[in-house]
Amino acid sequence: MDRRRLLQGAAATVAAGALFPATRAQAAADTDYPDAQWVAASASNYTKSQRPLTYTVDRVIIHVTQESFGTTLAIFQNPAKKVSAHYVVRSADGYVAQMVREHDVAWHAGNWGYNTRSVGIEHEGWVDQPAYFTDALYEQSARLTASVCDRYGIPKDREHIIGHYQVPGSDHTDPGTNWDWVRYIRLVNFA
Repeated sequence: MDRRRLLQGAAATVAAGALFPATRAQAAADTDYPDAQWVAASASNYTKSQRPLTYTVDRVIIHVTQESFGTTLAIFQNPAKKVSAHYVVRSADGYVAQMVREHDVAWHAGNWGYNTRSVGIEHEGWVDQPAYFTDALYEQSARLTASVCDRYGIPKDREHIIGHYQVPGSDHTDPGTNWDWVRYIRLVNFA
């Protein structure tokens, strides 16, 4: 093959990439967690940062949305809501959407100090409806949490993986009494 044909082939490949949407592998490269899909939150709902340079990341905070998956995404994309999380996990299949980069500060904990030092993971469901806490949700969330812990050197225990209700000053109860912490921490450690 001559040089001209090689260059024409390369140009065609670049042009095709511009015409067709990104593959899953390409999309995964745009997220901090390879199994997540990027679904951006409104830039009005988080603080730009350069964690862990600006703030140490030493916690994962577990939330339950009290909304459907789709409604949660819409809330985090609405600039008037002033709330976000780094990730949202869907109940039915464990699909993970990343909405805020981990180096940025998501507004999920209701406590600035905890926001700056944590990664927030929302889970589709309601605290009083345990049917939303599916095997897929637990397993995919545990893999995500294990990945976050590994990247930041966070111990995989209940002191460092906490519920929203444990954040000082919080009036939230999530993830609630139906969340199986023993199972979850076990899954995180075996992920």
